[in-house]
Amino acid sequence: MSSIKFIVGFLAIAALSGCYNDKYEQLYPLGTTTCDTTNVSFATDIKPILTAKCNTTGCHNNATATGYDLTTYDGVKAIADNGKLLGSINWTTGYSAMPKSLPKLSACEINKFTRWVNQGKLNN
Repeated sequence: MSSIKFIVGFLAIAALSGCYNDKYEQLYPLGTTTCDTTNVSFATDIKPILTAKCNTTGCHNNATATGYDLTTYDGVKAIADNGKLLGSINWTTGYSAMPKSLPKLSACEINKFTRWVNQGKLNN
């Protein structure tokens, strides 16, 4: 009797494990895990992040400008030049972690800022 239970249990486990049908392409679709930093531009990459995460929250817009106006290229370049931009978005000790009261920027967003700064902070 116990050998029958063993065989039935074994067949049930074998049958269930054979039903696994996840496909790699469905679990990890192309384009969702890549971050293109080859041609980072202020207008296309940096400005939209600032608008979504820094300006519309009421902090760094030209109306309130709590210390820094990040609505213009000149305002962003000034904070990038003094090192506070990368220090803040990376949440580096000694800098005010930004954005305040929101989650840290994604690794991709931070990589885009870093690339833009390292490429000379161009107004492109």
